[in-house]
Amino acid sequence: MSIEIRNISKRFGQFQALNDVNLDIDSGELVALLGPSGCGKTTLLRIIAGLEQADQGSILLAGKDATDVHVRERQVGFVFQHYALFRHMTVFENIAFGLRIKPRSQRPSTGQIKTKVMDLLRLVQLDWIADRYPSQLSGGQRQRIALARALAVEPKVLLLDEPFGALDAKVRKELRRWLRRLHDELHVTSVFVTHDQEEALEVADRVVLMNQGVVEQVGTPQQVWDQPASPFVYGFLGDVNLFHGRAHEGRLHLEAMALDAPEHIQAQNAKAMAYVRPHDLQVERYLPGSIGMVAQLQRAIVVGPIARLELRPESGDRKNGLALEAQMHADQFYGLGLQEGEKLLVYPRKARVFLHS
Repeated sequence: MSIEIRNISKRFGQFQALNDVNLDIDSGELVALLGPSGCGKTTLLRIIAGLEQADQGSILLAGKDATDVHVRERQVGFVFQHYALFRHMTVFENIAFGLRIKPRSQRPSTGQIKTKVMDLLRLVQLDWIADRYPSQLSGGQRQRIALARALAVEPKVLLLDEPFGALDAKVRKELRRWLRRLHDELHVTSVFVTHDQEEALEVADRVVLMNQGVVEQVGTPQQVWDQPASPFVYGFLGDVNLFHGRAHEGRLHLEAMALDAPEHIQAQNAKAMAYVRPHDLQVERYLPGSIGMVAQLQRAIVVGPIARLELRPESGDRKNGLALEAQMHADQFYGLGLQEGEKLLVYPRKARVFLHS
């Protein structure tokens, strides 16, 4: 089922949660709504579900206006962050609940319900715990049961609100891979909310970046990572170093160095910002007269194959401000024999330049 979001706005008192949001989600697509707390992503999810009413705008499901359609009629499954399982019911009864409360004319028989529930338990790889209660399950198991319960009524759309937010990092990683495999098997149109950029980039077909109630960018994980549309998107997707300078006729001038910025060939001494990923910072031993930023290696953290370097520039607007972060392969770090406290030379190999608006 396709989802069309048209001119959706929503206020809570003086707070503008959503401001004229437009978005199309194709049938069978897995889309992540990504952004910081308070950006409007959960509000948008609840409006799609019918759990919240927009102040203006419309929601179309499969091309039909569903704006005023009751949540029960939307054929939407909802999975919450904190499972929302019925504690007094077994796993089996939790999954069967949505089927048992259907109108008599649509309700499956007892035998059909049993078959359906056991099929779903096998799908989520938990058919061996049908008789247990939620309190006897791990967090990861509870979330898979919550997902099975949402799928029991055969929703046309599956909505997940921070589905793995309450779980530890290892379980989160396992479950998001599992969710991707499950989606590839079922092809239910799915929208999930997350503030975890790694989760969104790893699982989703497309990522919708939201900030302060508006959509900043929509694209595949590769598109939003490689071609961020705004400083917000660049800063939100992973670690980044920010440099301030001036753009002039296709060059960005920073203290002690200049970078190519061909996309700003028309700029005339304009205030600009350069965003540089840690792995795009070239780090070398300091040699007097070399071009680049002089910085002191304050700390080196080597975990597995990657060395993370915290660097403090010796001059400029960063002298007493935030450290720079660089990354290199651990083998390269050990090969260079760098020592904490040593003076180094830093130069961006690649930068994304934005003009101050």
